[in-house]
Amino acid sequence: MSSNWKDCTLGDVLTLQRGMDLPTQDRKNGPVPIVASNGVVGYHNVAPVKGPGVIIGRSGSIGGGQYVTEDFWPLNTTLWVKDFKGNNPRFCYYLLRSIDFSGLNAGSGVPTLNRNHLHPMPLVCPSVEEQVSISRLLGSLDDRITLLRETNTTLEAIAQALFKSWFVDFDPVRAKQEGCELEGMDADTAALFPDSFEESELGLVPKGWNQVPFTDTVHVIGGGTPKTSMPEYWNGDIPWFSVVDAPTITDVFVIDTQKHITELGLNNSSTKLLAKGTTIISARGTVGRLALVGRQMAMNQSCYGLRGKADDTYFTYFSTYRLVESLKQRSHGSVFDTITTETMKGVFVIYPDKAIIQTFEALLQPVMDRMQKNLEKAQTLATLRDTLLPRLISGQLRLPDAEILVEEATA
Repeated sequence: MSSNWKDCTLGDVLTLQRGMDLPTQDRKNGPVPIVASNGVVGYHNVAPVKGPGVIIGRSGSIGGGQYVTEDFWPLNTTLWVKDFKGNNPRFCYYLLRSIDFSGLNAGSGVPTLNRNHLHPMPLVCPSVEEQVSISRLLGSLDDRITLLRETNTTLEAIAQALFKSWFVDFDPVRAKQEGCELEGMDADTAALFPDSFEESELGLVPKGWNQVPFTDTVHVIGGGTPKTSMPEYWNGDIPWFSVVDAPTITDVFVIDTQKHITELGLNNSSTKLLAKGTTIISARGTVGRLALVGRQMAMNQSCYGLRGKADDTYFTYFSTYRLVESLKQRSHGSVFDTITTETMKGVFVIYPDKAIIQTFEALLQPVMDRMQKNLEKAQTLATLRDTLLPRLISGQLRLPDAEILVEEATA
């Protein structure tokens, strides 16, 4: 460890303060983020704390860490840094991120942190100059991850907009009916769409398109769980999806899971190997969470896999996305909500010609490929950051060595 690292306590580096109450009925619309233990939960018009700021979870979800650049309101489920004592705020954020708070839980039922128990915690701390360098390196990884996720948000919006235009608003059909040119659409694609509508139980629909149960458009695949009492079924190379692995809406793809099974576990249970491009929908408990399979994987029995009968991938995913609310409203169960195959049979969709679906697939392919590559890159960077973080913060890894590792990983 370099000589500019000093033994100290957490309280020597920063002062933590409990967050403030703000009942929901007292919140006013404004630009100020309201930060809870698990992230931003709303906005207010008053900012009691100036940014940049650092917040950790105090109650319920403890520890972690959030770095806020603007002025903010920390809720009483958090602890926020009241005084950085001349230290670099972003370094303090990474410092708190590196600490395992689980052994400091002061709550009897709900996990809780007491700031007075945290301040005496021993640690080592570098000079402010090295703090800035460390936070700049780790921050560069976080910034790249943020940019990739923001790009995916834009790409996902583009895909959603195209699906809505073609299959919800029927813009190409309306344009042809009105004798207008189809902007941005070539003649061959335009020729695939009808030029008029007809009445149906779902209202006016493109002429010749069919009103069918959702299950007529997809193959429905069930899941399963290998016996947990058989260790040889677990910790293999096959990702095994459960609802905790569901991505955010803008990530769309699932490319890895918390748990993995072996080929022996796959062959000795009711779970099946899902092909890349399968849509997964959670069907019990937390219903309606979606994922698009980015690599072969299995799933548990609380989910369904959906494969488009038109040999499609993205049409099925975005169709399911549009149907989620209807499926959730029709779900039933004595304790937990449940989506069944009967639930899916009871929801009707407007189904176009296969040629239109395949054209939609071809148009979206480069967009969705880029989204998956961005997600994979973001996860690689996050793994690198999480590997470097504790070693850099503790002084076990020298900054020049860490910079080489980052350069190699991002080349």
